[in-house]
Amino acid sequence: MIRVENVKKSFGNLEVLKGINFSVLKSEIVSVLGASGSGKTTLLQIMGTLLNPTSGKVFIKDEDIYSLSSTKLAAFRNKNIGFVFQFHHLLPEFTALENVCIPAFIAKKGKKDAENRALELLKILNIENRKDHKPAELSGGEKQRVAIARALINNPLVVLADEPSGNLDSKNANDLYNIIFKLRDTFEQTFVIVTHNEEHAKLTDRIFTIKDGVIGIDN
Repeated sequence: MIRVENVKKSFGNLEVLKGINFSVLKSEIVSVLGASGSGKTTLLQIMGTLLNPTSGKVFIKDEDIYSLSSTKLAAFRNKNIGFVFQFHHLLPEFTALENVCIPAFIAKKGKKDAENRALELLKILNIENRKDHKPAELSGGEKQRVAIARALINNPLVVLADEPSGNLDSKNANDLYNIIFKLRDTFEQTFVIVTHNEEHAKLTDRIFTIKDGVIGIDN
């Protein structure tokens, strides 16, 4: 599903990624484990088309994504890639339901279809009863579930999560990973989770460790 070939990234004279090679299978849940500053978030942003590599290639479902024009790349991202961030990035003026629907509206899906899909996801995530609440009225765990629903609204092939449990206590963090596995079993999405937490990484199918700009496979 995902193939990264010799990806390098430099910021000025600082080489952050020094030739990353790895692949992730369809419906696999993998962790990219590394300390702060190891380059794991940079790699995730490159896989998600949010940051161009200095060199190298990224394939998603055999599509060489950096060969696409900027317009086609934006459309590909909206359709095929979902994002979950540590700090949720929910829009405070909108309800949970409205936040989930936003990527669907960007994809020009009808309001009724978008809301029905959003409600389905919120129900699976056990927060359907919070659909009319704004982010300030939600707990940290509830906000993260809304963010996951938003990531899944367009049925993406791939979900990229950057420290999704970073702001959660241990119970909510474990609940979050249980939800991710349930979603994988239900929708067959592929998940790549960036984390510095080794215990959380052990919950996933495979672990890739990134250190000094290179990557290895732990299991």
